[in-house]
Amino acid sequence: MGSAEEMHGWTVKMSMPSVLAMVTVFSMIPGGVLSDMRGTQGLEAQQLAQGSTQLHRRLKRGWIWKQLFVPEEDPTPRVIGQLKSDYDRGEFTIKYILSGEGAGDVFEIDEYSGEIRALKKLDREEKAFYVLQAQAINRRSNEPEEPQSEFIIKVQDINDNVPQFLNEPYVSSIPEMCPTGTTVAQVTATDADDPMFGNNAKLIYSILQGEPYFSVEPKTGIILTSWPNMDREAREQYLVVVQVKDMLGLSGGYSSSTTVTVSLTDVNDNGPTFHHHLYTFAVPENAAVGTTVGRIMAQDGDTGINARMTYSLEHDLEESSTFVIKTDPVTQEGVVLLAKPLDYETKRRFVMAAEAVNDHVDTRFLTLEEFTDRTTLKIVVEDVDEPPVFLSAVYEWKVPENAAVGTVVGSVSGRDTDTVNNPIRYSIDKRSDNTKAFKIDPNNGTITVAKALDRETTNWHNVTVEAKETTQNHLSSSVVVFIKVLDINDNVPRLARDYQPYICEGTQAGELIQLLSAVDPDDPVEGHHFYFSMVAEKHINPNFTIRDNQDNTAGIVARRSTFTRKDRTQYLLPVVVTDSGSPALSSTSTLTISVCSCQPAGHCPTGGVEALALSMGVSLQTLLGLLICLVTLTADLLS
Repeated sequence: MGSAEEMHGWTVKMSMPSVLAMVTVFSMIPGGVLSDMRGTQGLEAQQLAQGSTQLHRRLKRGWIWKQLFVPEEDPTPRVIGQLKSDYDRGEFTIKYILSGEGAGDVFEIDEYSGEIRALKKLDREEKAFYVLQAQAINRRSNEPEEPQSEFIIKVQDINDNVPQFLNEPYVSSIPEMCPTGTTVAQVTATDADDPMFGNNAKLIYSILQGEPYFSVEPKTGIILTSWPNMDREAREQYLVVVQVKDMLGLSGGYSSSTTVTVSLTDVNDNGPTFHHHLYTFAVPENAAVGTTVGRIMAQDGDTGINARMTYSLEHDLEESSTFVIKTDPVTQEGVVLLAKPLDYETKRRFVMAAEAVNDHVDTRFLTLEEFTDRTTLKIVVEDVDEPPVFLSAVYEWKVPENAAVGTVVGSVSGRDTDTVNNPIRYSIDKRSDNTKAFKIDPNNGTITVAKALDRETTNWHNVTVEAKETTQNHLSSSVVVFIKVLDINDNVPRLARDYQPYICEGTQAGELIQLLSAVDPDDPVEGHHFYFSMVAEKHINPNFTIRDNQDNTAGIVARRSTFTRKDRTQYLLPVVVTDSGSPALSSTSTLTISVCSCQPAGHCPTGGVEALALSMGVSLQTLLGLLICLVTLTADLLS
């Protein structure tokens, strides 16, 4: 190369030899255009490697700059390089000026020698390089000797940052019994140092705590299981401590650690297990259907749906429906319930098998578990002092209404079902027989008539009979006795109402004057049948006759014509009504038949003076005379 006096250009002097100076070559073009030619090698690189302190390359109206490097955190101030113009003859006629990033506060230049100094410690993580401009000015003419040129000062990385884990804290879960090599989680760390420079930011992961159950891939931070068949029921949670180191783990580097909480989730790898081979329960014989007899519990080390189970009972044929078992959905207990009434005197003990089966079976573990277990239940029936029991749930008897006092109506019978047959006394509830029509023998339950009965007053008696033990408990029960009073013919038949028949003056022989019917309080089994007739006389009644219709009715019929009020205003007719009882009973009613001058329509007047006269049994003329006398007397008294 030519000397500086022969060529126009810049010479860069570095303060110390550095292989790093070979990394990047920048071409400085007048006007400040910077071209990056990384990786340039050759004579210049060899000269730098051999410790050359000067390197320049002559270009026409141009320069070649070598990049300047400043190690971060280096002590300051210190000279990091020197700029020198080819026009500088050492006569201090050239003034060097530095401008750009950090000029004046981070870097300064000696205006006479061109030495560049770093004024403060630099942090690559804060700023990795600085772009500056250099200018050489003729002190006499104050004109630039060379066009302003641009160069870079790069901050050289050192390992001054600790790697940091991202996304902490780490929490993960894996199924229990999972195979070796199952991915648990991935931890990730970063390092603020330069990843392109040396090993400062090259990280490697390792396990500090958690072996032999877990391992970590050194380069990726992926945590894997390394222990087969980890059992949640033995241990549910693990704390894995992972360390990360920079410098590929070499000595002198930095490290940090993080904790990964690993939980084992449940799988159905356990079946139900009864802790007792025999459960014994006692239940009173009078327990109601649906009563809880007891609870059994099969333990299952699993949780949630994996621990759900169903209980069942295995009976013999006789006991198949006496008890049932249901699963309590909250406690997962088997609840034994009474399904049928018990009787201590019939059966005092039940023995049966109970089984618990998982609802959801994981077929992967069928070779390890049966997922079912059995136990035995013994249920003892306790004797309870029970009230007497009547041989019949209801009694129904009949008694004729003419039954004499002391007549036996019937007998009730009760028994004590307990093992000790206690004596029983009988009584009638007074509220059910307030007329005291019956009485009962307290020792044998025989009911008799206590007073005369009348079917027409009360045809049914509902008597409540109580049976009570004579023991200290005085337990009792009751039954209803229905007593029907049978009818006898003890009532005479009578006409249905108070008949007031009349006959018109123009009535013809054979005409119906009045239709009759009868009533009887008795209630014969075959129903009523009444017979109507006239009282037997020596002579046949020439005026009227009774025609029996054979349907419990009869008609009064005129035997002649030409009835007139002048001849007679009233006729008396005795009527006999006979029932069909045995013996038959009868009654006689005398009817008064009035003769009236009927209206054109054939009706007898029901009002006025004539009607009053008829009701009094006198003629109209007589009644009028009586009324006139009454009016005259009243007038005399008032005057």
